This record gives sequence, structure tokens and C-alpha cells, in this order.
Amino acid sequence: MRNVIGAAQRSASYYTASLNDPTQYPTLQGQHSVDVVIIGGGFTGVATAVELAERGLKVAIVEANRIGWGASGRNGGQVTGSLSGDTAMRQQMRKRLGDEVDDFIWHLRWRGHQIIENRVNKYAIACDLKHGHLHAAMKPSHVMELQAFYEEAQRRGMGDQVTLLDQDGVRQHLDSELYLGALKNTRNLHLHPLNLCLGEARAAHSLGALIFENSEVLEIVHGNRPAVITSKGRIDAGQVLLAGDVYHKLERKQLKGKIFPAMGAIVTTAPLGELARQINPHDLAVYDCRFVLDYYRLTDDGRLLFGGGANYSGRDSRDIAAELRPCIERTFPALKGVDIEFQWSCAMGIVMNRIPQLGKVSDNVWYCQGYSGHGIATSHIMGEIMAEALTGTLAKFDTFAGCKHIKVPLGDMLGNPMLSVGMWYYQMLEKLR
Repeated sequence: MRNVIGAAQRSASYYTASLNDPTQYPTLQGQHSVDVVIIGGGFTGVATAVELAERGLKVAIVEANRIGWGASGRNGGQVTGSLSGDTAMRQQMRKRLGDEVDDFIWHLRWRGHQIIENRVNKYAIACDLKHGHLHAAMKPSHVMELQAFYEEAQRRGMGDQVTLLDQDGVRQHLDSELYLGALKNTRNLHLHPLNLCLGEARAAHSLGALIFENSEVLEIVHGNRPAVITSKGRIDAGQVLLAGDVYHKLERKQLKGKIFPAMGAIVTTAPLGELARQINPHDLAVYDCRFVLDYYRLTDDGRLLFGGGANYSGRDSRDIAAELRPCIERTFPALKGVDIEFQWSCAMGIVMNRIPQLGKVSDNVWYCQGYSGHGIATSHIMGEIMAEALTGTLAKFDTFAGCKHIKVPLGDMLGNPMLSVGMWYYQMLEKLR
């Protein structure tokens, strides 16, 4: 496997090896004062910072490691209209939104795409952004699900962006016998997530945001003017946003037992040369319809980036490449024996009902977390919603904050075993549907 320079500070991933912006921000020292201080330098924190800075607020980001260090800089790089928890959202939000709930959720699916594309263009962020995605069916019941989504997309005016493919149609897009059909969606995106996150951080910084790395927050001081405390500094603010997802252990009284880590695994092959065009001639991102799915795409330099499964124990796999190689070779027999140059893991914040968790722990200390494996688009949607809430527009925030969530006793000790049992249950259902 490739040894990556800087792996002590970032994961030893393909993304780390191909980042565009090696900028290092200072450690927080001394005392500062801002309008909003954000804890967490992943997509939620950085996207919210851009939104607030564009509105003229003085913002600070405080990150325990490096910008994009966690799941934001390690994921599969797919920006799709899939919303984890959309069924639960529809059930709970209907009380507040009534008959408008379906429209609300449908438009929510695509809002992240708009934000990301606009931001990439506005700030000239080089992140290999491309259009095109296949949602692939592996059994007849999957085909029926894709048909239903296709019909809804047609009703809602997306006819020129979605195409339902049969088995032969999939073969024209992928050199694989694995799939019975697929929904091709040209609104969906794929990109280099670490370069996107770093580019957005640079945009926020250019708008006056303060950014501090290697600055773990040890305490949040509540009060009329709250503050965050690190080992070497302090930031006083009008409001605090806790955007650390599953990585932090702050405000445990209110937040413990609400979100749990699941470990995703990703590998990247050596450059494939002409094989890249053979296996994926239209350069599409792909994931399948299973509950525990495989997902993959080509990188800008012609490697296959492939992720699969999820370890719901919260513990890392010992040998990711050995686990994923059979999946790669089953999907693309032409890649049998291919060299795998990078392997890494990604801790995703999983919520029991899959609805993102937005709320407050006190009058001016907010939190936003829990995207359950759909973080790139969702984090940007939530960044916009949190920026609106922090500046006084609460309608969308209240819609999410009003959702009820399961709080598991004993936190991680019981939560991860429950997730493992739950996913076993869904995998059993998968065999029946």
C-alpha cells in the first residue's frame, strides 16, 4: 500500500495524496471574539461558515485535527438525491407541514446539489466535479423501486435527467454482468470531497472567517455570551454551533446516545489506463440498491475508488483491501488481480431513525449532526438551514428540530450493538424482498 506524506495528520487515503490545498491553519491561542463559533471543520462546519460569512457575520471554526479530517474528507465522493430517513421524515414532518411534506422532501433531495455547484463555480474550487450516476438493481424488487422513483421524477419535471435502463442498457454503461437494471441520473454529481471541503474553507477564510486547526475544544461555557475553551485559547461568541458529528464527546448529557459511529471502508486501485474506459466508459458514479451496498466511481486520474459494506460495531476493519477485493472482482471481472494502492476507513454518524438531528443544548448553543452515510449533499443543506436559524429564520430548523429521536441508554455501549442487530435484520429482509 502507498505510504502517504502527512498520514499522521490525515488518513492515508487517495484523497490525502491528491489534495490541492495543503494550507495549514494555526492552533487557537489567546482570546478572540466573534458572532458565531463553529466546533468542527468538516462539511457541516465549513458550509455553515461560508453561509454566515456571506451574510456578513464574523465566524470562527475550531477543528480538533485538520479541516476535512473526518468523514468529510474520506467518503465515496457521491452527491445524490438519496435522503437517508426520508420515510421517517415524511411520517414525522407531516404533522407540521401537512400535504406539503412530499414537496418539501423532494426539493430537499436536490438542494445540496445546487449549493455545491454554485459554490464550486463562485469560488473556483477545483474538486473534479462531474455529473452522472447509476442507481443499480441487483434483483427484480430493486427494479420495481427504481421504476417508482423514475415515475415520480417524471411527474416532477426531471424527464430529461433520468433514464431507466434494462440489463442491456446497464451493460452499455458498465462492463459488469451484476445488475438487472439501473436508474441513470445526470443531476447527481461525484467529486473529490477533501478538495471540496478545503476549497470551501479557503472561501470562508477569504470572507473573514477565522480557522483554527489542531485545537480540540475541551469545554463549552454557556451563558448570555457563550465561549469555547481549548488548551491554549478561548473564543467568546454570540452563538455556538456544535458540528462535530460523531467525532466529539461534548455536551454528553444532552447528546449521548443519539448518534453512533459506523465504519465505512474504501480502497483505490492503481491507475487503470485504458481499462478505466472499458469498465465505466461514461465516467459515472454507481451504487446499488441493497441496504448494505457497494459504491464506486473513477477518480480523475483513472483509478477505481470502491467502497462497500459498513462495520456497525464502530471498530475499524483490519484489512480493508482483503475485504473489498472480492467485491471489486465480482463487479468487474476484468480487474481480477488489480493492484490496490490505497485503503482507508471512514467513521459515519448513524442515527437510529436516519433523520438528521438539529437542535439546541441551551438558548445560544446549537447542534447539527447525523447524516447516516449521505453526508455530502445533506451537510450542505443543513449548513444552509443552520445559517438561516442562526440569523433568525427558523422555519426549516424547527421542522427538523421537532422530529423525535431515539436516545439509547448507555450510549455507545448499547447503541452500536443495537445498530449491528438492526442491520442484520435489514440484511435478512434484503434476502426476502
